[in-house]
Amino acid sequence: MCLVTWPSYFCHPIQALQTGQNPSKLEEMYSKDEQRRLVDLSKRLLQAPDPADALSAAAMAAELREAIVYHEWRYYALNDPVVSDYEYDMLYKKLQVIEAKHPELVTPESPTQRVSSDLTEEFNLVEHLTPMLSLDNSYDAADLASFDERIKNYLGLAADLEIEYCVEPKFDGGTIALVYENDQLVRAATRGNGALGDEITPNIRTLRSVPLRAEFSKFGIAKAELRGEALIRKDVFVKMNEQRAADGDTLLANPRNAATGGLRTKDPSETASRRIEAFVYQVGFAVDAAGNSVLNQFKNHDSLIELLGNIGFKIPQHTPTNGSLGERKVCPNIAEVATFCNDWQNRREQYAYEIDGMVVKANSLELQQRAGSTAHHPRWAIAYKFKAKQATTKLLNVEFQVGKVGSITPVAKLEPVALAGVTVSSVSLHNEDFIRNKDLRLGDTVLVERAGDVIPYIVKPMEELRDGSEREIVFPSNCPVCKSELVRAEDEAAWRCENPDCEAQLIQRMIHHVSKNAMDIDGFGESQIERFYRQGWLHSIADIYRLDYEAIAKLEGFGEKSAKNLQMAIDKAKRNPIYRLLHSLTIHHLGIKAGKILAAEIENVMDLAGWDEERFRQIKDIGPVLTHNVIRFFQNEKNVAILREMEALGVNFSQTDEDRPKAVSADAPLAGKTILFTGTLLKMGRKEAQAKAEAAGAKNISAVSGNLDYLVVGEDAGSKLKKAQALGTVTILTEDEFLELVGG
Repeated sequence: MCLVTWPSYFCHPIQALQTGQNPSKLEEMYSKDEQRRLVDLSKRLLQAPDPADALSAAAMAAELREAIVYHEWRYYALNDPVVSDYEYDMLYKKLQVIEAKHPELVTPESPTQRVSSDLTEEFNLVEHLTPMLSLDNSYDAADLASFDERIKNYLGLAADLEIEYCVEPKFDGGTIALVYENDQLVRAATRGNGALGDEITPNIRTLRSVPLRAEFSKFGIAKAELRGEALIRKDVFVKMNEQRAADGDTLLANPRNAATGGLRTKDPSETASRRIEAFVYQVGFAVDAAGNSVLNQFKNHDSLIELLGNIGFKIPQHTPTNGSLGERKVCPNIAEVATFCNDWQNRREQYAYEIDGMVVKANSLELQQRAGSTAHHPRWAIAYKFKAKQATTKLLNVEFQVGKVGSITPVAKLEPVALAGVTVSSVSLHNEDFIRNKDLRLGDTVLVERAGDVIPYIVKPMEELRDGSEREIVFPSNCPVCKSELVRAEDEAAWRCENPDCEAQLIQRMIHHVSKNAMDIDGFGESQIERFYRQGWLHSIADIYRLDYEAIAKLEGFGEKSAKNLQMAIDKAKRNPIYRLLHSLTIHHLGIKAGKILAAEIENVMDLAGWDEERFRQIKDIGPVLTHNVIRFFQNEKNVAILREMEALGVNFSQTDEDRPKAVSADAPLAGKTILFTGTLLKMGRKEAQAKAEAAGAKNISAVSGNLDYLVVGEDAGSKLKKAQALGTVTILTEDEFLELVGG
């Protein structure tokens, strides 16, 4: 336990108890008199001698448990402790000593039993009592107004009717589901895919903000499933990383990753060491002893959340009476929702936890039930996403990297800056035009943001802060590795090194060749390629298929098993369909799609060596640029020699069933249609979905345009969904609707 600085909108807890003020609205769990008694009890227990006999030990253990549970509630649920860390630790140790001497006194709900003594061997998949759906997104007041309008239209409500909403922070942590039965915590799980999650009960028991026992039975609830978010306070995370640095341990990336990683550790004591907390924000399921739903006995969502707070859970708090901005607010209409969300966007950095938006919910439970849900999200709730975070930092240097086709990419080296939960020190500058158009200079103070909280991006230099010491960024005229003269085609933005023997290109080509989208050699990545190259074992992609596995087994960090696994992965790759091989050759513009088109037209890869421009023109979707690049590749004798070596080493060069075009009947469900997938799919990977679409007759395309027929929307869909909605001609499908359309 760690003493924290309580937010300004809480009155000082000890002062509150002395003056009779209420430090929170949660009086149903502890009255003012009860809280005074527990504070006095704690002081007495701290001064009490060790119990002399079993009877007095049992009495003291019961009192210690009562006091410790109260202090955990004050600290973890309210962020408002009334004892110091040391005092709490002494109470806890006293209980530990008594239970060690008298094991018969240990109870399942004792605070000492939060950390299991057994290591969890593996996580079991468990089914949530009700599906945990995603949320639709909004980004501004206009989006919120559209959401409000959609609810009214769906329910047939008058346009001028005002709907009451409850607004809460959108916590950036790990989503959890808690199941209570007969007032006891019986199961905890991650969100998983929304239907199934990993059971993490032993780990969740270590979270002191999660009651092991809660009196649902007072409200006629025999079994309930709650939704919440596990997260780590930002200040706690900083101290955690400071300690890890002092201990020589790897630093944790950000509070979110630290929390979600802590939930899935095999050792619950490691979870406990992360000092994870959990907010509860939804009751997804609640039934009485007969199995009948009891949610309809509550007036609205806000009162239900208040109930959770009253029985000991950590919940988003209402706006306090001193006028400070609260975490949770009931708004009478959507306009006030927009104002509250905007206020929070402006103060998100001052909040103790990482949040990336606000969640807006129709407050009426009856309205929620009537509105229902799509397969993807509830119709009665939406996420208001905050704008991308921005920060300023110094542009210290620019390094020029050579890609697999010789493209020169400038990379800005920045003074490290914390941005949207991560530390950013490198940002791609894309090409020379990007640098010139933004007038970037070495030494500039630059505005950096993480677009979509993912990709670091330099927005602009802060020209008004220049002092004359800034220097021009000089783009090289020669390759930074092999010193060959760089070339820039008229229709391209990139400068290229056209020396095929450039060491940097060679290494990048081999890294691409073994990658998942190319030959997919499992366990063979960038570090192994670079290491084997330094050993002198790799000079071309053909050498990948003649490696000495006995020599590899002797390398530090490998061994016979690792070498054998690598050999098996390479032998498997030799049998790949030829479209993968074509893509793996690093012919500029020849991707997976073009590889499949060409593979369907040839019996053997070497057939392409005899093709002329006329033959390429006969194939739809193969343009003149790709035609030129393929012809040029096969005209290079060194490339042909390497291909001959690979074929001799057993790499498949012949068309397979997977390469041959699949006949699609005219009555296929998506015959002649175009399709695009966006967001995270929960029931299948992107490639599997695209394969299903092709099998149903559709053509996968890469962008939203007037030519798009279907957009399949997964979790966290972004700009493509908004663009498709704006066009109005695109049919938007959920993942389940897509599967139903293509027949499962």
